[in-house]
Amino acid sequence: MALILGIDPGSRITGYGVINQVGAVSEYVASGCIRISGDDLPSRLHQVFVGINQVIELYCPQSVGIEQVFMARNADSALKLGQARGAAIVAAVNQGLEVSEYSARQVKQSVVGKGSADKTQVQHMVQSILRLDARPQADAADALAVALCHAHTRQSLVRLAGTSRVRRGRIR
Repeated sequence: MALILGIDPGSRITGYGVINQVGAVSEYVASGCIRISGDDLPSRLHQVFVGINQVIELYCPQSVGIEQVFMARNADSALKLGQARGAAIVAAVNQGLEVSEYSARQVKQSVVGKGSADKTQVQHMVQSILRLDARPQADAADALAVALCHAHTRQSLVRLAGTSRVRRGRIR
């Protein structure tokens, strides 16, 4: 059993999703959005930090997955996103948690099976995989997808660690 926190960072909305991984099965625990107010960047980063701290204190996850910054058309937006991401990472590391980073493409590939999937496809697959009654809000679904990607990656590493030998580049 492992509680995993997934984070979809943003300077206006930061999504979070918590799942419980039991063997190869992932179960929904919680998800939501930290809505950031104000125009002052330091204040917004503080809100991200405090919000992620509260989520960690409430759910006590064992590990964290977070989405990496992608280079958008607007460099200023990418920088703000990177700073929000940094605030979330510091909140997790301050709590003694291991943080793993995943590209948006890795997350989509892991959950949908296609690295170029759109937001509605991610929402649909998250709803299906976690057997949710309703489609989660987009930022929360992205965070749950990050948590699922982290769970799949951990599960793959456990399987690899359990292999006894490698022959001609193939794991047996």
